[in-house]
Amino acid sequence: MSVVFAASYPERVSALVLYGGFARVLWAPDYLFGATERELRKAIEEEFEAFVTPGGIEALLRSSLPSADEEEVRAWARVLRYGASPGGYEALLRMNMSIDVREVLPIISAPTLVLHQRGDRDPWTPVEHGRYLAQHIAGAAYVELDGDEHIPTAASAPHLLAQMIPFLQEAATREAPEPEKVLATILFSDIVGSTARAAELGDARWRELLAAHHARVRRQLARFRGVELDTAGDGFFARFDGPARAIRCALAIREAVREVGLELRLGLHAGECEVLDGKVAGIAVAIGARVSALAAAGEVLVSQTVKDLVAGSGIAFDDRGIQQLKGVSGEWRLYSVASA
Repeated sequence: MSVVFAASYPERVSALVLYGGFARVLWAPDYLFGATERELRKAIEEEFEAFVTPGGIEALLRSSLPSADEEEVRAWARVLRYGASPGGYEALLRMNMSIDVREVLPIISAPTLVLHQRGDRDPWTPVEHGRYLAQHIAGAAYVELDGDEHIPTAASAPHLLAQMIPFLQEAATREAPEPEKVLATILFSDIVGSTARAAELGDARWRELLAAHHARVRRQLARFRGVELDTAGDGFFARFDGPARAIRCALAIREAVREVGLELRLGLHAGECEVLDGKVAGIAVAIGARVSALAAAGEVLVSQTVKDLVAGSGIAFDDRGIQQLKGVSGEWRLYSVASA
């Protein structure tokens, strides 16, 4: 969340400190040090079992935090129990399996400090995750700490603070530059069969229907805090600072416009955008337009990046497979929004 926030609101972030973090946790062909799904499911089962067994959390903490005394073990156990029900904690861990913010890392412009325990024994966060973060955030400082405990303890706190405090003090003296790039979610919409519909209705009736369409789209953009950037003919181009909100807005727009007898195709992509006079530009905008062009009538189609950024939101997707985007290099996996 801190990575996405720093990329979305660079003007509100003076510094970023990441401790024991990760961009994703699952293994992938281009992320070889991630854990397999089988390994993580086993870890989830063990932690869930600890949650529902009397004294189980304390036993788990004693094995993973050998430097902590009994008072500290009990304190951390209270934090975990008060923070979530057993089912909620299990859902949180499963959500973590879906997270992938690798595409966001190059967008971060805030001074960043990455800290990681060299021997971190947590199955979710071996030290390679911290090294990856530091390598992919421009100008990030990286410090590998001696130790193997993932959760900060009284013993490790002085070492953490010795790195963090000077870094934050220095960052506070810097003049933050005007952000030139931000993470934004781009939405494009287009009326299906507009030319044929206009010919059928005639100019006057079509203008009335188009005005009703525009009013309904703008009402939903205002409701979901989207920013209208352009209206070209019968389509809208808008940006959002949250991908989940953008998806829910797209679904609301689709339903609102259906009430006046129109069908839309809608496409979304999230990525690095250049900020120019309050508007956004860049390859992410072009990708958003291409995704929209591939959507079927009544479909909300999103890129893999959007899907990855809404992990845990409850939004469901259907895989539409690998696609080629006209004028954009590479292969792109797209998803249709099934429900929100």
